[in-house]
Amino acid sequence: MGHIINLTTYKDSRGILTVLDRVVNFEIKRLFYIYAVDDSDRGGHRHHNTYQAAICIKGSCKITNNDGQKTEIFDLDTPEKCLILEPNDWHVMHSFTEDAILLVLASTAFDPKDYIYEPYENTL
Repeated sequence: MGHIINLTTYKDSRGILTVLDRVVNFEIKRLFYIYAVDDSDRGGHRHHNTYQAAICIKGSCKITNNDGQKTEIFDLDTPEKCLILEPNDWHVMHSFTEDAILLVLASTAFDPKDYIYEPYENTL
């Protein structure tokens, strides 16, 4: 099930440093980022195999997640939050601010056969 990890962050007069060491329990095979999103929803799928970690490094967005049992809405409103998504997490990314940049770390390279587009029956 999707869950938030608070990333280790150091703040001082010089600025802010957020660390991603040992945050995810998978080998990172792909990185991508989503930005300049209009009022569209993104995502709308789950996976057979892929684990993901989502960090809104600028601005904010929301991710509605359903694991087949429960639906939750996660507010990614600081780069200090990381949302871990498991393969069975059917997710929709939405409510992007104009300046939002959503960074996603994935456990697999892109494979269209890994995507499942049918939502669970109780998905919002």
